[in-house]
Formats: sequence, C-alpha cells, structure tokens
Amino acid sequence: MHIVIMGCGRVGSALAQTLEQQGHTVAVVDQDPTAFRRLGAGFGGRRVTGVGFDQDTLREAGIEEAGAFAAVSSGDNSNIIAARVAREMFGVENVAARIYDPKRAEVYQRLGIPTVATVRWTADQMLRRLLPSGSEPLWRDPSGGVQLAEVHASDAWVGHKVSKLQEETGVRVAFLTRLGEAVLPTSATVLQEGDLVHVMMRTDEIEKVEEAFAEGPEEAHA
Repeated sequence: MHIVIMGCGRVGSALAQTLEQQGHTVAVVDQDPTAFRRLGAGFGGRRVTGVGFDQDTLREAGIEEAGAFAAVSSGDNSNIIAARVAREMFGVENVAARIYDPKRAEVYQRLGIPTVATVRWTADQMLRRLLPSGSEPLWRDPSGGVQLAEVHASDAWVGHKVSKLQEETGVRVAFLTRLGEAVLPTSATVLQEGDLVHVMMRTDEIEKVEEAFAEGPEEAHA
C-alpha cells in the first residue's frame, strides 16, 4: 500500500520508517525541508516539501494512489483540514488525524474523521499504570455487545495459567503485554507480574469480570 504522512516530527518520522520496514511505500510531507533529516539516510520513500493540505502537494506525494493518509503535524487545524481533503477530495479510505485538544477530537470523530487525541491518550495510559484497576475499553463491535478491553488482574493471579483465568472469569484472553511486547498466550502460558491482560468479553459482563480479576482465583477464597 502507498501511504502519505503529513508531518515529519518524531511521530511522523517513526511512523514512516515503521511502515516502510513493513513493505509499504511512503511519502512524507512537511513545510520544513530540514525536518526530513529525522528519516535517516536509509529511508527510501518520497520527501515532499509543502503544505500538507495543498492539493498539488498531496498529488506530488502520490495521494491519488494512496490507500491511507496520516496527519500528524503539530497543528490541530492543519491536521483535520488535511485529513478532510484526503478523504473528501481524493477518496482515501483510511485516514487518521492527530489532535491535541480532546474536545476537538470528539467533534471530528462525530464528523467521521478518526482522530488520536494525543494528550488524552497519554494521560489515560499514565493513569492505567499509576492506578491499575478496573478495565479500559479498547474496541467495541458495531452492536456494542462485545468489547476488547485491558483488564487489571490482581497479583493473586500471578503464577496461574491463562487458561485458568479464562475458565473462571468467562473471558477470552486475546493477548498479553509483557515487558512492552505483545504475547499471544497458549494453554501453557502462566501470568507473570506486570503483565497487562487484554480480553474479549461481553459488554454486559464488565462488572463481573472486573470483580473476578480483582479477587483472584476461586481457590484463594476457599
């Protein structure tokens, strides 16, 4: 897939390098030509100097054949304008914009522009580490009946198999995050201290699941 990225700051350059490593073709747009230094000498994609929501600039970046567009500059207004141009003028299906103001992010989400509210996301992630309790929804199916969530598991579950956790709580463990790396559990996987547990569960069973994760295995209460 060809992907166009507006903004060659730390996020844009890292995103560009990762996508290229995955085999995609990438074009990066930035008003400041010196920003492209962040891409490194090994980057093989296009470097386009210009305004990211200018149609001619986007055409130079290959927007007409792009399957995705990411607006990750430092300006909320520029990001959302560019995202709308990419979607509405050029028909790019997969579009996302980074937004610093969470209130604006909610508005643009309702307009159909997927956004990443940087400040809120960072704050939420910090809170999950500082106050690890309950669950944090990550995805819901269109009907709202099933969701993927990160659920805090008490230390009482450490040393027990993931299969036991599933059996007693009724969830399906999708994956673990262990030392910053995603782990797909098997029937023999044992929970370790510091594991973040990501589960699929019914939305109407959230409270029951949170309680079971907090209390630990049934044998601990026998």
